[in-house]
Order: sequence, then C-alpha cells, then structure tokens
Amino acid sequence: MEKIFGFAILSFFITAILLVPFIDFLYKLKFQRKLQKTRDMFNKRTLHFDRLNAWKAGTPIGGGLLIIFVATMLTLWAYGLFRVEVKFWELFVLIFAFIGFGALGLYDDLKKIVTTKRQVFGLGFKYKFVIQWILALILGGVLYYKLGYNFLYIHWVGQVTFGLLYIFIAAFIIVSFANAFNITDGLDGLSSGLFFISLLAFLTISHSLLDSFLAIFIAILLGSVLAFLYFNVYPARIWLGDVGSLSLGAVLAVIGLLTGKVTALGLIGGVFVLEAASSLLQILGKKYLGRKILPIAPIHLYLMKKGWEEPKIVMRAWLVGILFAILGLYIAFVG
Repeated sequence: MEKIFGFAILSFFITAILLVPFIDFLYKLKFQRKLQKTRDMFNKRTLHFDRLNAWKAGTPIGGGLLIIFVATMLTLWAYGLFRVEVKFWELFVLIFAFIGFGALGLYDDLKKIVTTKRQVFGLGFKYKFVIQWILALILGGVLYYKLGYNFLYIHWVGQVTFGLLYIFIAAFIIVSFANAFNITDGLDGLSSGLFFISLLAFLTISHSLLDSFLAIFIAILLGSVLAFLYFNVYPARIWLGDVGSLSLGAVLAVIGLLTGKVTALGLIGGVFVLEAASSLLQILGKKYLGRKILPIAPIHLYLMKKGWEEPKIVMRAWLVGILFAILGLYIAFVG
C-alpha cells in the first residue's frame, strides 16, 4: 500500500511543479475560452452561463492536457520500473480512453478558441457523438474480447451475463459518463473535486480486490488531479477544458467497468449522473412536450439562477459527492 501512496505523492508534486509554467504557456498560446460565446454539448448558446461567468473570460483552458500527459507517462514508467504484473489490454483500455476522448475534447477546445469565417473546425455535435460511440465501442470490444468481460454485477440482482450485448452496454456507460462529466464541468472546482472523491472511492475498491495494477493507475491520477484542483478552485486559474472533462469522464467509467462494480459506479459518480439527468430531462421536455421541465439545467446553473454563490454550490456538491461515494462503497462491499 505504501507504494501506491508513493505514486500519488510523486504524481502530485510533478503536476504541481509543472502547472504554473503550463498556465503561463497556455496564456502565451492564447488558449483561453471566450465565455461570451459558449455553447453546450448540443451546440446551443448557454446565455445564462455566459452572463454569470463573463468575469472569468480569459482564464486558460486545457488543464486536462497536463493531467493526461503526467498520468500517462508516470503510469507507463511505474509499470515498467516496478515490474507490476502488466495486463496489456487493461492498460490499453485505460490509456486509450484517456487519450482518445482527450483528443476529441482537445478538438472541441480548439474549435472554441479558433474563430474563422470558413469554420474549418466545424464538426457538429452529432458527428462528435458518433466519434464518441466509435471510441467507446472499441473499448467495449477490448473489454469483451481481450479481457473476457461479459457480465455486470448489479446489486440486489447479482451477476448478470450479457454476452455480446456487453460491448454496447459498456460503450453506453462510457459515453454517458464522458458527457455527464462534461456537463458538470461548469463551475470552478466542481467536476475536478467530485472526480477526486470518486477516485478515492475506487482506490479503496481496487485495493480491496487486490488489483494493484488498477490501484497504481488510480493513485497516479489521484495525485495529479489533486495538484490541479489547487489551481482550479474558486477563483480558478485554469480549467480542465473539454480535453479534460471528456477524458476523465471516460476513464472514470472504464475504472468502474474494470472493477465490475457498475451499481457502485452509478452511486460514486452520483452527482455526475444527477447533472446529466437534469439536462436530459430538459431536452426531452423541449422535444416531446414543447416546454421546459426545469427553469434551467443542469442543476448547478439552476442553483446559480436562484442566487447561490459559486463556492457554496461547489462545496455542497462535494459533500453530496462524499455521501454518494460512501453509499457506493457500501454497495460495493456488501455486494
């Protein structure tokens, strides 16, 4: 266990040392989001978000890029250095989810900061959604064909074998969490703090399963995210960007699938699920009822509209996230 904590500490210090020069580098590249023109995952203008967050214009995005780089390099180094029993395909799904969804998110970030009359970067959400599914199906296929996963353990039901259908279920979970994380990533420290809490829970689960391979990866990611969180809390000096939110959301789903604790995943990532569900409810209401079901979605925007201050929303979301994590751990262990 001391080895796992050692990797977390090492990852924290490396990321912390690199973050300040990385932030300066992003400023030089003008890698800064134009908040007054933000759009949601369905390419709709987020006018209320823009109004409440206009003062943050110019804050660098792309912090997820540094997390991906540090965690990936340290993971590859750690597995080789300590000769952990490397399961190639398990490593593949973790790194592929990290880099694949991260690359798609980076494209999104570039599209938001590069403005051209010809809209060279003009892929719409439908096409990006298809790409997400292609990436997720590849991951589901590897989990099924190479790692032998064809079942999910569902609490109160038990182990359910899905056969080939597992590939599509796994892909759905990955795409859902990638987008849920992206939706949640709207306030300083909100998604990164919730992700840190989720990682702590899954580190506990992986240790209980004696899966040192997965535990090392989680520990490395844990340390890197903690260092990032220091600079991401209100008022944030850097944001994850879509490169971070899509990649971390996909990785969280993959970690949950590798542990086989899908019910625990839904609870541990409960705030992400609620944020995505509120947005989905709003979309369905507009499409099938012709009206909004909620005044505004997702939930954190609704609370801002009611007058809650941003730090208050984030801190209380963290508390709810801790409660969900405890419930998820309970379900994981009693199951």
